[in-house]
Amino acid sequence: MTEAETSTPRDAFEMLIAGNHRFVVRTAGHVMGPEVLGSIEYGVSVLGCPLVVVLGHDSCGAVAAARAAVTDSATAEGYVRDVIERVTPSILASRAAGHTKDADFIADHVRSSVDLLLDRSRALSEAVAVGRTAVVGLTYRLTDGAVQPVTVRGLDTETDAAA
Repeated sequence: MTEAETSTPRDAFEMLIAGNHRFVVRTAGHVMGPEVLGSIEYGVSVLGCPLVVVLGHDSCGAVAAARAAVTDSATAEGYVRDVIERVTPSILASRAAGHTKDADFIADHVRSSVDLLLDRSRALSEAVAVGRTAVVGLTYRLTDGAVQPVTVRGLDTETDAAA
């Protein structure tokens, strides 16, 4: 699952899942409603996707908008407001942890999204538990294409990279 505005180079995914087909679900701020969860469960349960990637990126508009909503009481209209409201809990948690840098907020949101995905999807969490699928949270730097791990669930060693 990637950000809607991310232009991810094919090489980044080739590196992650060489030889496997991709089933991509893109949303602003990688927010998850039933349609997104159902799509991911379809990819894992029906198509047998061995890897789910939650990919955040620098300059994320959804994270910036949620931060502005929290710090400046900025608002948006329509369904954009819903996206901001879904991103806000990870922004509040990141602030409570004392983070101030954009990269920290983005990594915390990716980590939160991975946790939420596994919490809300029984099919995915069961696939991870039996070793059929892994979930990886990454951040992507738009300027140079650098990809940094944030969190891993379901591989031999589960990790949570330092924020």
